[in-house]
Order: sequence, then C-alpha cells, then structure tokens
Amino acid sequence: MPPGVRVKGGARYRRTDLRPYTCRMDEMRPPPRSRTIYLLPNLFTTAGLFSGFYAIIAAANGQFVQAAMAVFVAAVMDGLDGRVARLTNTSSEFGVQYDSLADLVSFGMAPALVMYHWSLSALKYDSNVMGRVGWSAAFLYAACAALRLARFNTQVGVVDKRWFIGLASPAAAGLMMAFVWAFADDSLGFDGEQLRYLALAITVVSALLMVSRIRFWSFKGGARGPRADRVPFLALAIATVVIALLVIDLARSLLVIGVLYALSGPVMWLWRRWRRVPELP
Repeated sequence: MPPGVRVKGGARYRRTDLRPYTCRMDEMRPPPRSRTIYLLPNLFTTAGLFSGFYAIIAAANGQFVQAAMAVFVAAVMDGLDGRVARLTNTSSEFGVQYDSLADLVSFGMAPALVMYHWSLSALKYDSNVMGRVGWSAAFLYAACAALRLARFNTQVGVVDKRWFIGLASPAAAGLMMAFVWAFADDSLGFDGEQLRYLALAITVVSALLMVSRIRFWSFKGGARGPRADRVPFLALAIATVVIALLVIDLARSLLVIGVLYALSGPVMWLWRRWRRVPELP
C-alpha cells in the first residue's frame, strides 16, 4: 500500500495535508511593505507643500529672497517624490492627487502671491484700475496653474512623454521666482516697484503659456531599446556649462535658464509653422 493511503471501513482514501503547500505559498508571497516605505513619497510631497506655504509667509513679511528660494526647494521636493515612489514601488492614486494639490500651493498660489507682494501691488500707485490689474494678474496665474495641473492629470499616459503640452507649472514658477530672486537682493539696483510692468508681463505670459497648446521639451527620453539610456554628448556639454553658471551666479543663471526654456516652446512652434512641419498628436 502506498504511503499516505489508509484503509477505513473497507474503503481506501488518501490523506491530504495542505500545510506544506500553504507554507510554500507563504514563502512565495512578498512580505508586506512597511508603513514607513509607503510614507516616504508623501513625506517629500509634504515637504514641498511646506516650502510653498513658507514662501507665502515669507513674502507677506517682506522676505522675498527667502520666499523665492522656498519655491525652488518645493520644485526639488516635487521632483523627488515621484522618483521615490517608483523606486520603492509605492505609487498610489492618493499620492498622485496629494501631489497635485501640493503643486497647486507651491507652484500656483505661492508664486502668484510672492510676485504680488514684491511688485504687482505697486501698480496701485499708478491708479486704482492698475491696482486691480495687479491682483487680477496674480489670480490669473494661480487659476492657469490649477488648469494646467488638471489637464496634466488627464493626459498622463496619453500624450508623448517627451513633451509637455503647455509650460509646466514648476517651470513657470521657476521663471517667476528667478525673476524675483535676481532683483530682490538689490544687487542690480532695481526693486519690485520699478519693475512692476515687467513683472506684470512675466506673470501674464507665464500664465498663458501654461494653458497653451505649445509643446515644451520635458527632458524625458522617449527612445526604446539598448540606446534608450544614452545621453547625447551635446546634452552633457550643455549640462556642464549650466552647472558652471549656477555656481558663479545662482539667481541670475536661473533667470536666464528660465527665460530660455520659456522661449524655446514658442520658438519651436514658430519654426514648425514656417517649415510647415505637421504637429504631432
């Protein structure tokens, strides 16, 4: 009689013991992730949210350089939270929504209020109408940032990841805050009141670029295959020059980079129209 087979009441039956199989399945099942790992991406998002909140408080107290720097810190945190989530395999719908709400504060409300307190509020000295134009421009920027974030969430996985449709809100915030940072330290001899009309133009243009259909390079590779991870030599050379400029003069270099990037989209759009290159869907 084979092992494991017993006779009971003239009938043969085989005893089944599921414990070894259960233990084997338990060994194959990955261990539950620690709550600390799940918290990591959201902690970075919270740090970015705090940076945006601090920028608003600093601007209200007249500390405009610190306010501008806080928005750039928020941009760094925004770039890290998604990468941490992917590296730890802890991406979630909650994290996506939380990140968007934090971005609205850090790259929508904070830059608008910093620019208003530093420069746009001075338009009221020209006339009551211009005073209303000042805070209306700040609101326009905040509203366009919200629209840009909402559109981005609906286009994930639909559009070509090599391009942003419209100026990304962190890039728009970087342009705004680099402008404030470059002049708020008084090293160039201009203050926010003297630059109020230039600040108005930058605010409105940044807002409109965010909701435009103009494509901007996202710096995300779209290639596939063994050459997908290769970086062109020209890109490495440009990155080296950019790092050198940032070390020499951080604030002014960020402003130049922000202006060039904001102009790159319209320039490429005009070039395609002139060459009659069909737009990609």
